[in-house]
Order: sequence, then structure tokens, then C-alpha cells
Amino acid sequence: MIEVKNLTKYYGKKMALDRVSFSVKDGEVLGLLGLNGAGKSTTMNILTGYIGATEGTVTVNGYDIMLEPMKAKSTIGYLPEQPPLYLDMKVREYLEFVCSLKKVRNKDVHIEEICRQVGITAVSNRLIKNLSKGYKQRVGLAQALAGNPKVLILDEPTAGLDPSQIIEIRTLIKELGKERTIIVSSHILPEIKEMCSRVVVLHQGKLIADDTPENLSRTITSPHQVTAWIKGSSEAVIQAVSAMAVPCHVKLLAEKETDVYEYELTGPEDQDIREAVFRTFAKADLPILSMKGNDFTLEEIFLKLIHQSPEKGGGKDAGNIRPGN
Repeated sequence: MIEVKNLTKYYGKKMALDRVSFSVKDGEVLGLLGLNGAGKSTTMNILTGYIGATEGTVTVNGYDIMLEPMKAKSTIGYLPEQPPLYLDMKVREYLEFVCSLKKVRNKDVHIEEICRQVGITAVSNRLIKNLSKGYKQRVGLAQALAGNPKVLILDEPTAGLDPSQIIEIRTLIKELGKERTIIVSSHILPEIKEMCSRVVVLHQGKLIADDTPENLSRTITSPHQVTAWIKGSSEAVIQAVSAMAVPCHVKLLAEKETDVYEYELTGPEDQDIREAVFRTFAKADLPILSMKGNDFTLEEIFLKLIHQSPEKGGGKDAGNIRPGN
């Protein structure tokens, strides 16, 4: 559905993208992940035909975005980080305007359908400027859906939303992904993991990883350090840890419930301590109510990926990032 080959973009002498290549299959939800300034928005602007590339090609649904822009753009729905809304219009009035621009037939029926899809039917007669941030974002999604495009490109769709609104938009995007090819950009890893079946990671304009969220998480998790909720006295926990086959440091974090404490357990960096922790506390009759590997922060994830990439910053041949690369 989308094919990106050797995409390069300069702004004056500054290189924003460096030979980025990836593809997105029909019906796939791809996450475009990167820190601010990594090149995500530049990539999306080129994919939508808003700006041109210095070098490289983008093909959408078989159409080259530069050679056949109208045909390519007719298959794309785009939501920029700042939704392109006319605040003094009513929601329905605005969607009628968008549908007119896109030459949509049966506008009334189509608008009713997209309002239902994104959950804005109840506010369709209200002025956009009087809507909450979450509803404005939904109206932005509605305009992207006008014309029933096969491809959706969403730039930071949850930016500025509160936690409940973020969950609503995530759920909506996953639902929309059942019928469309979607690219979602974000600098927040958990959001990408929740919504996407595959992740492309950009750093300083270079592609440094292209993999599933599961494989990426497996690469960047820290199994030598876990957080566990353990039932029993802290003295008994400390005694059990001192008898572990694997040397391990234990740190009490908080009391979660009566006689249930949260601990951080850290072993040698080259060892996965989870099985040893489980066996140790089972033998000591200290129930583990919860245990998870400690996730890296986004900054730590990028440091690890950058360290693993062939050029310490990625490159066109960085490909899938695997442990030991």
C-alpha cells in the first residue's frame, strides 16, 4: 500500500531525513516513533505530498506521490499534529466544507457515518471552538476520514489529551485500522505499542529500527531488573534474596497493601533473573502477586538502539535491531 525508498530531505544545508526506506502493507497499522526532531513530521509531510523530498520516492496505492499527486492524495486521509479546523464553523458545517473539497458524493449520508464512527454525532451542531480538546481531535479525525480514504496518516493524534481522551482515541484508531492502512507517529512508546502492529524508529533523520512492538520491547527490556509485589515481611524477603543462586540486590519501594510490599530486584546485567526470583520466593512461601521487567524510558531505549545500530545513529541498512547487533 505504501512504499518509501531512500527518502532524503534537506532544509538548506541541514539534513532532516537520510535515505529512509520502509513499506506498509495493506491493512497494517504502523507506528512511526522518534524523539522530537527525529524526522517524523517531515516524513509524514512528504508522504502526504505537502512537501517534496530532496531524493527518494514515495508510492501510495501504486501512485508516485510526486508524479501522480492527485491520484495518490485521493487515497490519503491526513491528521496533522494541529488539526486543520475552522473554529468558527459548526462541526457539521465544517465537514460539509471538507466533503465539498474532496468532491464526496452523498455528503449527508457520508457525514452521518463518519460522525458515528468517531463519536461526534451529539456535538455535530456545536461550534468547534466550544468543543473540548478531545472532541476537536475527533473532528480532526472525521475530516481525515472524509471521502473514505484507504490510507490514514495521523501525526501525534493524542498530543495534549488527558488520559481518558487518550484511551478513547487509541481505541478509535485500532477500530479504524481494521479497514484501513494507518501510519501513526508518536514520541511515546506505550502508545505505539498499544495501537500498532509494527514500529519504525527514526533518530536524527535516520531509520534505526523496523520491527514489531513485541520484538522491539524484547530488545529493550531489562530482565536483569524486575519490580515485584511480594506478600510477607520485609525481613523474610531480604533473607530469601540473600539465599538466591543468582546474586541480587533488593530495594523496598512501597507498601501496597497490608503485608504486601513492592520491591525492585536487580541482578547482573547479563542475566535474566525472573525465573530465579520466582523459584526463590516460591520456596520461601512468599507469594509473588505481581512481577514485571522494568521498562526503559524512551531516552534509554534510544540510547540502546543507537548503540546497537551499525553507525551509532542508524542508517539505511540498520534494518531490524536485534540483541547483539
